[in-house]
Amino acid sequence: MTTRSPAVAGRFYEKSAPLLQKQLDDWVSPPATHRNLIRALIVPHAGYIYSGEVAAKAYCQLQPQAETIKKVILVGPSHRYAFHGCAVPNSRYFSTPLGSVSIDIQSIDNLIKIDDIKVSDQVHAQEHCLEVQLPFLQTCLHQFTLLPLLTSDISATQVAKIIGELWQQEDTLLVISSDLSHFHPYADAQCIDQNTCSTIERFEPSLTAEQACGSTGINALLLLAKKRGYQLTRMELKNSGDTAGDKERVVGYVSYLVSEIQ
Repeated sequence: MTTRSPAVAGRFYEKSAPLLQKQLDDWVSPPATHRNLIRALIVPHAGYIYSGEVAAKAYCQLQPQAETIKKVILVGPSHRYAFHGCAVPNSRYFSTPLGSVSIDIQSIDNLIKIDDIKVSDQVHAQEHCLEVQLPFLQTCLHQFTLLPLLTSDISATQVAKIIGELWQQEDTLLVISSDLSHFHPYADAQCIDQNTCSTIERFEPSLTAEQACGSTGINALLLLAKKRGYQLTRMELKNSGDTAGDKERVVGYVSYLVSEIQ
């Protein structure tokens, strides 16, 4: 039995469980207003002081589905390692200060039969983009299993094929972890990120890594969402110059809901 320990607790978010839980409870306390069934989220993955409240705008809408979501597919870009395909962990649990999350071993056992899937605890060990989503999921959902996927050198079409078959039932939530543009002056970043959001909202799977570091995951989601007739709802668009950073070199953040039309 192996557990991936938190790598960025105390840096990207509070290491103290009581302080972390209070922060999250405050952020996700507003009642949910979105009435349609949520199938996926796009959320940022910077330190909580920078992007946490942007992510929370989407996560808080999961409250009505807290008991019914049993599986989470979590997709983000590998920041530290380059490789072909997607990487899944060999670990059986991912832990945070709030406790441990069980890995969806059955899905991983099925995925490793695919050539584009790499099994590597090393790739996952220090990666922050998936880890920072876990405390939100632990707070907003009840019991769920996790399928963590890190993307590197792989097409959005192939990622869509990999996750599409797993993301069928209403008890499965897809979470795409991605920031937007990086290190532009504030006004330039606002323009770039607004154009990126317009592309997303047209369901155009053409984003580049310069527009969104998790562009592969977003593009894969757009391919699937358009095919299934889902709708996109933008919850928040800000950058680090709006939250906790200066305005000289900012990073953009957006949160979206992807839901069924009823």
